[in-house]
Amino acid sequence: MLLVSGATRWNFERGFLGYLNELAVERMDTVLPRLTQAYAQHRDWAFLGEPSRPWYKLLRPGPDEPLPPGGLDEALPPDLTGALSRLGLLDDRQRWVAGYRSIDMTMQHRAVVVDGRTVGWLVLAPFQSVADGGDQRFAIGQWRTTLVAALVAVLLAGLIAWWVSHRLLAPVKQIAAATHQLTRGQHDVRVPVHGSDEVAQLGRDFNRMAQTLARNEEARRAFMADVSHELRTPLAVLRGELEALEDGIRPLNQAAVSSLQGEVRQLGKLVDDLYDLALSDVGALTYHMEPVDLVDLVGRTSTTHARSFETAGLQFTLKLPDSAAAVEADPARLQQLFDNLLSNSRLYTETPGQVTLALSAAPGSWQIEVQDSPPGLPIEQLAQLFERFFRGENSRNRATGGAGLGLAIARNIVAAHGGQIEARPSPLGGVSIRVKLPRLETAS
Repeated sequence: MLLVSGATRWNFERGFLGYLNELAVERMDTVLPRLTQAYAQHRDWAFLGEPSRPWYKLLRPGPDEPLPPGGLDEALPPDLTGALSRLGLLDDRQRWVAGYRSIDMTMQHRAVVVDGRTVGWLVLAPFQSVADGGDQRFAIGQWRTTLVAALVAVLLAGLIAWWVSHRLLAPVKQIAAATHQLTRGQHDVRVPVHGSDEVAQLGRDFNRMAQTLARNEEARRAFMADVSHELRTPLAVLRGELEALEDGIRPLNQAAVSSLQGEVRQLGKLVDDLYDLALSDVGALTYHMEPVDLVDLVGRTSTTHARSFETAGLQFTLKLPDSAAAVEADPARLQQLFDNLLSNSRLYTETPGQVTLALSAAPGSWQIEVQDSPPGLPIEQLAQLFERFFRGENSRNRATGGAGLGLAIARNIVAAHGGQIEARPSPLGGVSIRVKLPRLETAS
């Protein structure tokens, strides 16, 4: 508003006063012919000193003077600028004759020429400032209007700024307060979200972040509880067996040593799985990629597990294509992947039952699918099957299943090979685990 006021003041002084001076010059040009005619009639300027004040009569048209087609307004424009009081006459020697006295040749002037000779000068004193009463009133009115507009604009700007800042800062303050609560561990905090602007999007992102942190915290606690449970069980068995041996309740024989060795193997496998899972989560598992024939690798793995399926009372079926199935992979990690899938099906399939392993071609990939017979899982639990320590059974009986880490490790191995893994209901009544690995295109 200060800039606008300053520009208005400058424009008024430069533009409006210039406009007034231009109007006065037009009046001066209208008076000039009368002065020329009067001098030609009297042959000097002495007649302007008569008491009848002929000077002011010359500034207006006489009653018997013919008017131009435009009438009186064209003969002499309205004197809104006070030009009559600012016009003065100098003789040929630039001495004052009549009219306004404070004039000189530096001002707007017109030569009065009679018979080719300059007999005088009509001079106009310009506006230097708004001094006339009407002009001052006009200037004051302009300033008042500018001041009122400035005050209204500032008031409106203040109201709009207050409203906008309230709308913007209120949800931001809520998010800031919720952030402080979140940093103190209150993961259940949420912020209300209204609208679809950037602040509302920020609120939605905050709620999603808080929800993710809550899930991560819940998963961390569940993970710690599961790890503690899985480690406590073999350690408790070992402690009981050793105390029994120490107290002489159980004799130290081959059966006792075998029992202890079995618990140590179980504990060692759990520790190894936890280590592999931790490495695969951070992408630190080592992979030595090379061309691998899945037909050969799946065939050898199935041969290794065939005996264990037979011992468990399960029928195992292998389906392989006739041609090679090449992929770029780490054979040791794929071996671990197939071991986990087959072991999972063997542990969780009821006897008598059946397990099928099939390798087939898919667009741009090779598909490995392991299907088993009941028991199956509800649809809503299939998505949780690859979470660590998840087992479909309600009890945590270690005799019917592992620690629940095998499929979590399998998911990370498949992801490291650029593949996909998913679980779905099996046509045999149990669960089907499907793995897709990118094909390795070999030169002809």
